[in-house]
Amino acid sequence: METAKRATEVIRFYRQYHRMPSVRELQALFRFRSSRAAAKVVEKLVSLKVLDKDDTGRLLPGRGFFALRILGNIQAGFPSPAEEELIDTIDLNDLLIQNQEATYLVKAQGESMIDAGIFDGDLVLVERRNDAKPGDIVIARVDHDGWTMKYLAKRGERLYLQPANKANPKYRPIYPKQELQIEAVVIACIRHFRRP
Repeated sequence: METAKRATEVIRFYRQYHRMPSVRELQALFRFRSSRAAAKVVEKLVSLKVLDKDDTGRLLPGRGFFALRILGNIQAGFPSPAEEELIDTIDLNDLLIQNQEATYLVKAQGESMIDAGIFDGDLVLVERRNDAKPGDIVIARVDHDGWTMKYLAKRGERLYLQPANKANPKYRPIYPKQELQIEAVVIACIRHFRRP
């Protein structure tokens, strides 16, 4: 439990200063008299993969540094008594990203994908890939026009882009006349529910 508290203090420092603390700063942070005691805590956190070190020995965030706690399940239907129980931790990068170099965020604009749960202003996590298949939501360009986000669909042998807004007839399937260029496949959608 003491190690978890120390890890939380390091994470808090990182969020406040946007950098990892030095061993001397950790000594002050942990209120230790010696830097050796702080170094031992660092080694423990490195062994738990909360922290990592580069070739020069400088501290870096480890795989578990950004992990979030999973505190049980919650009913989305009928209410039930909820108990807070630490089930596990999860790192959203590990959950969502398979290829770090090919993954990026784009901001959704418009309402053509609301039936897919993607609304104007949502952040969309995409991976640059060339193996998209019908049913995937893709970032694509048709006949050298602008980029758009739609379902990749297929009719016979012909690929096209299908919007997801049945309530608005202005959003129609887009059939390429010459070329359909797929840039990326959508992995996840991130929406904030905070009020301004």
